Amino acid sequence: MARLRIGISGWRYAPWRGRFYPQDLPQRLELHYASRQLDTIEINGSFYSLQRPDSWRSWYRDTPPGFVFAVKAPRFITHVRRLREVDKPLANFFASGVLELRQKLGPLLWQFPPNLKYDHGLFDAFLASLPRDSQSALRLARQHDHHARYVGDLSPRRNHRLRHAIEIRHDSFSNPAFIALLRRHRVALVVSDAATTWPQLHDLTGGFVYMRMHGDQVLYSSGYSDAALDEWARRIRAWMSGGQSADDGHRASSMPPPPRKSRDVYCYFDNDAKVKAPFDAMKLRRRLQA
Repeated sequence: MARLRIGISGWRYAPWRGRFYPQDLPQRLELHYASRQLDTIEINGSFYSLQRPDSWRSWYRDTPPGFVFAVKAPRFITHVRRLREVDKPLANFFASGVLELRQKLGPLLWQFPPNLKYDHGLFDAFLASLPRDSQSALRLARQHDHHARYVGDLSPRRNHRLRHAIEIRHDSFSNPAFIALLRRHRVALVVSDAATTWPQLHDLTGGFVYMRMHGDQVLYSSGYSDAALDEWARRIRAWMSGGQSADDGHRASSMPPPPRKSRDVYCYFDNDAKVKAPFDAMKLRRRLQA
């Protein structure tokens, strides 16, 4: 059976206090509260800097059983190093404590800048280097260097699958070869919805779908209308049943995805500036629970 997770990107936003969060809720309890309203959250602080092991452990403790985090991988790898000489940065990321999320660790999101063009060899090597389970990630983490100032628990633990998704923002990725590469490596192409000129491709490339909803009228701000949410709900139902609707949006490849009986779907609303994200997430989830 396909699993559906609908949530938000981040949870600590001052404008949400008194609107999504109760007025008198202490800030330290915001994750506890949000994780009882939604069943998944995308951690984005990890994009800007390596988080400390204690933070990962507290996020695990503050959320209920069955909760899942997506984790945005470091921009140092994607934006600064731009995938070149990233063996140690990858090891440092996994050593920093992300594996402390244990079974609550969901997909890892790799977002690339608008000025990074598609380079087949570079992306092929990078995708091949990504760990596909927690044991592989632990082996990689043990190769960290001194730049990992705080290191999590790297002792053996129960193994579980790791999934990866890529969000692209340059037109050169609208390329059938890129879609074929993602399918070969079983990495999901992010279905990104945004009021921008970024490519918004709906090619299905992995065994799951990863969605990021940035605002379809105003980037990071506008909410989704009932009609828009109805349309996204229809698409999600098709994806969860293993299909792909004829009007799914632009695709870079004419080749259909490998056949599947079902696909898990992870959807994150990132239109947080006007306090739209948590309410849009809950409205979309209600449509799919009906």
